[in-house]
Amino acid sequence: MRVGHGFDIHKFGKIYKPLILGGVHIPYCKGVVSHSDGDVIIHSIIDSLLGASSLGDIGILFPNNDIKYKNINSCILLQVVWNCIKKKYKIGNIDVTLFLEYPKISSYTNKICLCISNCLKCKTDVINIKSKTMEGLGEIGKKKGIASEAVSVLLEI
Repeated sequence: MRVGHGFDIHKFGKIYKPLILGGVHIPYCKGVVSHSDGDVIIHSIIDSLLGASSLGDIGILFPNNDIKYKNINSCILLQVVWNCIKKKYKIGNIDVTLFLEYPKISSYTNKICLCISNCLKCKTDVINIKSKTMEGLGEIGKKKGIASEAVSVLLEI
């Protein structure tokens, strides 16, 4: 069994960019400042999977100064990473905590789990998505950004 941890954070920007979380478009008046689509959930999962498999981090594999990743759908990046890992491991569990004040995502968590499970070719019951507010504290609490942490457990095949 291998365990990895991932984290990602983005600030909300003045220029509207769709808010994508876990591969799902979430209607909101703000988008994130990012090179790719800025999907903090997928980015934290990628880093947790890379950590569990000792394959580095998202910034090494997909540099944010490489034009080919500009506005890329992060689900594509997740699939690339999973294709490198799936020969040795299967998903034991992925647990994600999203930190944000708004928008509320409880009505989207099932759809997010389904999207992630489709990318990873695993069952939805091994993926858990939850969100927490920052109770008005810090930059996220002031609605200036969004962050995600993920823990992944990989099981050897």
